[in-house]
Amino acid sequence: MSTRERYVVAQLSDLHCNDPRFDAGLMQRAIDTINEAQPDLVCVPGDLTVKGYRDEFECAAHWLEHIVCERLIVVPGNHDERNVGWELYDEHFGDRWQAHDFEFGVKHKGAVQERVRVVAVDSAKPDLDDGEVGRNRYGWIADRFEECGPDAFRLVVMHHHLVSIPGTGRERNIVWDAGDVLQVLEECEVDLVLAGHKHVPHVWSVNGILISTSGTVSTWRTRGLTPPSWTLITISAERIAFEIFPSSGGPAVREVFRRQVKPVMR
Repeated sequence: MSTRERYVVAQLSDLHCNDPRFDAGLMQRAIDTINEAQPDLVCVPGDLTVKGYRDEFECAAHWLEHIVCERLIVVPGNHDERNVGWELYDEHFGDRWQAHDFEFGVKHKGAVQERVRVVAVDSAKPDLDDGEVGRNRYGWIADRFEECGPDAFRLVVMHHHLVSIPGTGRERNIVWDAGDVLQVLEECEVDLVLAGHKHVPHVWSVNGILISTSGTVSTWRTRGLTPPSWTLITISAERIAFEIFPSSGGPAVREVFRRQVKPVMR
């Protein structure tokens, strides 16, 4: 296993294909910039569509096919499960609950983490904006991380935000069981959670877990002065850097967090 200096993840969400505010120019510019960055992994945390209709899923699949990356992880959002849209999601993108191991190879505290374990979670509920993971899934999540051993970098992809996001108004549809889910992820020693839903990019650090929420990449369904955007994440031996790129162009906003040493798994 060869080592590398960094591992790069592109996070883009809330495409809302065929929405009146969908902007093909934003989507194309984001894809071009993502392809230039040559990420090792691309994660799309949901809301590919606006009402869960077949033509919207076909539109989303068309755009995502233009991203040049062999490792593409997609999860559904609340808009994708409207109108029995989960059946169409399954047809176009496969399982809504997934676990994958990919080569990682980044050193951390003198040791090489050979693998990254990615667990994809469906937090959407049919025809509701609220999210929920559900007690019946906590064990499944824990088992998926136990399988990968203690030395993997651990990443979760889900649509709904686990922690409220500044600049998004009154909180109405956070994950119903967010507290319990955060406890499960902490016990699983998760390093990074990627989410969407609120259309405002932000990064929280909660008990050693970094939680990155991305903006809407391709629509003008924005809040206040926040532009459409996507996030590029660079994981190195000591740091995780988040760069928020406006989809309409312009300089990225960068935030850097020091990687923490995880305790030995119980």
